[in-house]
Amino acid sequence: MGTGRIGAFHARGLRESPLVDRLTVTDTDQDRAARVAASVHAELADSPEALVNAGVDALVIAAATPAHAPLLNLAADARLPAFCEKPIALDLPATDDVIEHVQRAGTLVQIGFQRRFDAGYRAAHDAVLSGAVGDVQAVRLASHDPSPPPEEYIAASGGIWRDLAIHDFDVAAWVLGRPIVEVYADGEANAEMFARHGDIDTACAVLRFEGGVLGAVTATRNDPRGYDVRMEVFGLKDSVAVGWDDRTPLRSIEPGVQPPRAAGYRDFLERFETAYRVELQEFLEAVRDHRESPCTVTDARLALAVALAADRSRHEHRPVRIEEIG
Repeated sequence: MGTGRIGAFHARGLRESPLVDRLTVTDTDQDRAARVAASVHAELADSPEALVNAGVDALVIAAATPAHAPLLNLAADARLPAFCEKPIALDLPATDDVIEHVQRAGTLVQIGFQRRFDAGYRAAHDAVLSGAVGDVQAVRLASHDPSPPPEEYIAASGGIWRDLAIHDFDVAAWVLGRPIVEVYADGEANAEMFARHGDIDTACAVLRFEGGVLGAVTATRNDPRGYDVRMEVFGLKDSVAVGWDDRTPLRSIEPGVQPPRAAGYRDFLERFETAYRVELQEFLEAVRDHRESPCTVTDARLALAVALAADRSRHEHRPVRIEEIG
């Protein structure tokens, strides 16, 4: 459901999976859906309802954000397992309505926080869980887009905290195995089009995790060197970094240090191509094997609550406890 950039990418991944026997696509833009269907030899449905009634076993929801909640409710009513790109919705009441609907139906739902399925983040998660890094003292995270998205995207995105930094909020809590309990955030709209929509293009947040671990997050919409997503974990036994490789879009100016040997990542699809494929494969395996979701609707709610707290913190210029959000 949805055949835009990420939807077309998922359609290709589904077609290549040995677990998929038949693929059907749909989109409100029927011409685009027809092109994608032809490219992956899929069937074409003229509506989400028609797709559900076509006898499918599971759904992948890659439509625009406003469609996520209605489509998840449609999946729950049909008792179909569903994978859905983040977020469920941009506010907690709509999110909670979907969660209640899904829980009543008892269906599997996996939310698309693809960083959990990236090899580097998984290695960091394992290093923390095993005790290899020792007691964690602090973490640093960065999510920097190479250039701003179109203004029509910004208008409906929910803002930088809910659209971009929400990935950091989710994966930081997942890697550390402890929730974020407080956030203190600030930001700046350096480009007028962000200010027009009450958004910002440069953001910073200080996180406090359960147990006293501290974290720092930066998120920007402009990075001249490329798409830059990293995480650093500092423990009493070791310090580890995720996203540090030959294509990291960061240049050292220390004497004798060579610059990166390859161009920076162009965008999120290139940086996380493998992670996107792994998360979808794990969804298919969870459906086949009747396993629990590796990224639940409750996980998605927790990340959204932190994003909402960050937004409130920026506007009110104070630390905000996550429990204030609900």
